[in-house]
Amino acid sequence: MNILLSYYATRDAMNLCEINALNAQISSSPQDALAIHQLCRAYFQYEDWDRAEGRCKKAVEMQPNNSGFHRWLGRVYGEKAERATLPLGLAIKTRDEFRRAAELDPTDPYAGVDVAEFYVEAPGIMGGGTDKAREQAKIIGKVNPGQEHWVYARIAEKNKDFPAAEHEYRQMIEASKGDAEAWLNLGFFYRNRKRYDEMEQAFVKMNQAPMPHKEVLFEAANSLYRTDRSFTFAIELLKRYLSDGPVEEAPAFKAHCLLGQLLEKQGDKTAAAAEYRAGMALARNYEPCRQGLKRVTP
Repeated sequence: MNILLSYYATRDAMNLCEINALNAQISSSPQDALAIHQLCRAYFQYEDWDRAEGRCKKAVEMQPNNSGFHRWLGRVYGEKAERATLPLGLAIKTRDEFRRAAELDPTDPYAGVDVAEFYVEAPGIMGGGTDKAREQAKIIGKVNPGQEHWVYARIAEKNKDFPAAEHEYRQMIEASKGDAEAWLNLGFFYRNRKRYDEMEQAFVKMNQAPMPHKEVLFEAANSLYRTDRSFTFAIELLKRYLSDGPVEEAPAFKAHCLLGQLLEKQGDKTAAAAEYRAGMALARNYEPCRQGLKRVTP
């Protein structure tokens, strides 16, 4: 999946104290749409989809012309659709919110990417289709040519034309002047094709590239963990990520937990326990940290 920019890209995910503070702020200022929106995003990071939906919908009702508010509501609907037994209604809501976000801010290529990704992934009965994705890609390309190539790459993957997909990912790297996000997406392609040596090489290039969006470090480390590759390199990426200051797309509690899992894989239970505790200090009910701490402590 493409790495998508958050509406406030440099804001870290909120811990429980901040959620409590936001709730208190909203109690005293119930018309504070931004606080309600931020609370939606905090619940999103904790995967509390119902609470996230309620807050995002409220923010959209208060500011119906805010592109970012619509985009995040679409993301919530998308997460719920993935988990639903009957996802059609939620999928249509996802599409409509993404479309509205792109209409409200045509200069934001990432709003357009959300629309294009929906068209690529969704079946026709839900409003998807690669022809629609290609049309959206042309619109995106007027603002961000690199992201246009990403859409073409995803279409090629959908059609199982893997040489064409690899070519488009490399075109994305060229168009973005070697941006780290483009290298990450090439790495994802190699991961999905089980070309793991090339995946690692792409992540090395990513780590050396211009990096306006630090969450790529977390995503690469997570891919290395999931494929049982180069745990030492993955730990290096996560430590850099945490030292640079986490961003919302990969909140600190998840980074600490992943670092704990990697250290546990290396047999360092003491260091792993410290990372699990650090994650739980930010999100005490985050289950992967809770389970990890149980595994490494007597």
